[in-house]
Order: sequence, then structure tokens, then C-alpha cells
Amino acid sequence: MDAFMQVAIDEAREGLASGGIPIGSVIVHRGRIIGRGHNLRVQKGSAILHGEMSAFENAGRQPAEVYAESVLYTTLSPCSMCSGAIVLYGIPRVIVGENVTFQGEEDFLRSRGVEVTVLQDEQCVAMMRDFIRDQPQLWNEDIGEQD
Repeated sequence: MDAFMQVAIDEAREGLASGGIPIGSVIVHRGRIIGRGHNLRVQKGSAILHGEMSAFENAGRQPAEVYAESVLYTTLSPCSMCSGAIVLYGIPRVIVGENVTFQGEEDFLRSRGVEVTVLQDEQCVAMMRDFIRDQPQLWNEDIGEQD
């Protein structure tokens, strides 16, 4: 297991433990984590703090060159909002824990030159499968679907 994906998984578990949705993310620049976070929509009553957005927020303001040399790790395939931020800030590579439970905007990312690697990590799959089974209404809210 890649150590950075493990940090993203740890972030996802922290989000779940605090009553939220188990999606975690880290942004890595030259082998060092510059931003990490987990989905905080429930905990903060936020409309936008998905795991990736939380990692961007915690990375703070960075020069474009930093993002252009960074890798974003996320436990779940990124949604359209998070994919837009990845493209906006010029992140060239995204490592995805899984896309079995949710297929995000990987094709869009690839069409914009982003290298996307999907690990199909069983920890990530199991965590999301359990969450979706146990909290379907909260999950649908997070991805913008109506029940």
C-alpha cells in the first residue's frame, strides 16, 4: 500500500468516526504532504467540503508551480466539482482508491491531460459499500441525487 493512499484512508476513517462521509484525500508535492482532509459536509454543514476540496483548503494558497508538480490521492473517484478543482489548479496526476461504488469524472480528467490511476483498494471499496448501505440518504445528498 502506498503510504500516501494510507493517509487518505486514515482521513476517510476520521471523517466516518466524526459522523461524516468516509472519503479522504491528500495532496503530495515532491514527496511531502501539503494538504490533507476528509469530507466535512455533515460536520461543518458545508455544501462543498468533499474530501478533495478539504485537502485543497488545508493546503492553503499555493503557487501554480506547486500544484503542477503535485499528486492528489483520493479514496473515491472524484465527482465533477472536485475534478473541476483538480483541472483548475493543474494537478497532473490523481491516484484513486476505488471507483466501484461511485464512478466519478475520470474520463473528464483524462480528457484534460490528467493521469488517473485507479487502485481498486479493497479497504476503500468496503468502507464505501458499508457506508452507502448504512446511510443511503446521506450518500445521495453528498452526490447530489434525489432519493
